[in-house]
Amino acid sequence: MSKKGLFYILFYLPCILVAQLSDFKTIDFTKADEVAAQYQGASLDNLPVLSYNLTNSLTTEVEKFRALYTWVCNNIENDYYASEKNSSKRKKWYKDSLQLAKWDTFFTKESFEKLKNEKKTVCTGYAYLIQEMSQFAGLKCEIINGYGRTTTKNIQKLSIPNHSWNAVYLNNKWYLCDATWSSGFFDWEASHFLANFNGTYFLADPILFAKDHYPLDTKWLLTPIPITIDDFLNGPIGYNSTHTYGVIAIQPKNLEIECKRGEMMTFYLKESKPIEISNLYVELVSGSYRKSNEIKVTRLENQLIKIKTTFQIKGTYDLHFKLNETHLTTYKITIKKE
Repeated sequence: MSKKGLFYILFYLPCILVAQLSDFKTIDFTKADEVAAQYQGASLDNLPVLSYNLTNSLTTEVEKFRALYTWVCNNIENDYYASEKNSSKRKKWYKDSLQLAKWDTFFTKESFEKLKNEKKTVCTGYAYLIQEMSQFAGLKCEIINGYGRTTTKNIQKLSIPNHSWNAVYLNNKWYLCDATWSSGFFDWEASHFLANFNGTYFLADPILFAKDHYPLDTKWLLTPIPITIDDFLNGPIGYNSTHTYGVIAIQPKNLEIECKRGEMMTFYLKESKPIEISNLYVELVSGSYRKSNEIKVTRLENQLIKIKTTFQIKGTYDLHFKLNETHLTTYKITIKKE
């Protein structure tokens, strides 16, 4: 990112975030969510009728979309194992276009049969349902294909696209959403999907969204300044809480950083709404080793937070910035001898 672009984010981002998040501040989604709950468990056999039932009592476009989105997130299970299988096969056939095409055809058919019969799917199924039901309700909606970046799928180079989400047109403006990531999460200990609606990916702020979503067609970034694929691939890792708290890691801008033992390091975070900085802390983790690091936190103008710290133990660590016990962002740091 250029210095001009960084300056723009540092000093003008707060206005952009507030404008984005306040677009629908006067809308109460209670009725839309109640309508979605009323049709809990409804069949997918007739999508036009289901879409009508979910939206016909609502008056605004955003409430209609909210009801559809909430219903999909609360009624469709994320098929984690199918997603992993698809990822493995696509990597295997990456350089064999014929085999890849055959696999895609097979997997697409299998996925949509499972979606209809078992209400289980992968990201493409979520995106398909959101688009189809939105269009039946008279809303413009697009499927966006690209790259999703998480703590378990931290892609560091371009390969086959691994994720799909949606853009919806409301009140003459495009908005981004990800029903897959809003629907819940996979519980590793219990080895099954846990439904848990996460509204942070509903009409998400484009700048925050671009921390873990990068579209093949960059017009769907919807950000006020360009974000390069290198910025996306090499940036620090974000979490759901990044969206919940609206906190962005600004500097250093790369995931992998180095310093000397005893060297003072300075980090900058950007908040879209005030957080309690006294609850911020930094943690170094390597295997079973876990240690909090002493920090000095200063709140600056333009919702900027400066964090200074010194590392005394050499080695390579995951460097977590946390608010209470919640991860905000993570770097990978190598601490060398003086």
